[in-house]
Amino acid sequence: MNRIEKVREYVDNVLLNISDTTQKRCGYLHLYGVSQNCTMIAMKRSENVELATIAGMLHDIYTYSTKDNIDHAHKGSIMAREILNSLHIFNCKEIDTICSAIYNHSDKDMRHSSFDEILIDADVMQHCLYNPLFDVHEKEIARFKDLKSEFGLL
Repeated sequence: MNRIEKVREYVDNVLLNISDTTQKRCGYLHLYGVSQNCTMIAMKRSENVELATIAGMLHDIYTYSTKDNIDHAHKGSIMAREILNSLHIFNCKEIDTICSAIYNHSDKDMRHSSFDEILIDADVMQHCLYNPLFDVHEKEIARFKDLKSEFGLL
């Protein structure tokens, strides 16, 4: 089993234990959606696709496992580090790369490293594409416009 599948197995175990079916559905849609968006964006930007996909899978695992959204990006990066260390299949640099992206993913107003930007943009993309009839959140309008342009959708 490759490393992406190992992380998915861990995430699925967390999501399967959510008793609220709506929350469980949202967890699957959001984590898998962001992960796939990370894959696509990393491919387009010639970044590490495997690590980007994994960052997407883990970026909100804290929220779904604790039902706590307060400071979830920072707390989530700590939880992701624990998860990745426990799997014993990632080196320190890879873990740092993934956890940096998770730590910064809620900070949509600033620019971060090119790798961190993948997760930020993938999260915005999933929020905006979840239901294209919903209004785009004010803090995501500029990023979504840039993403549409980057992917030739304007």
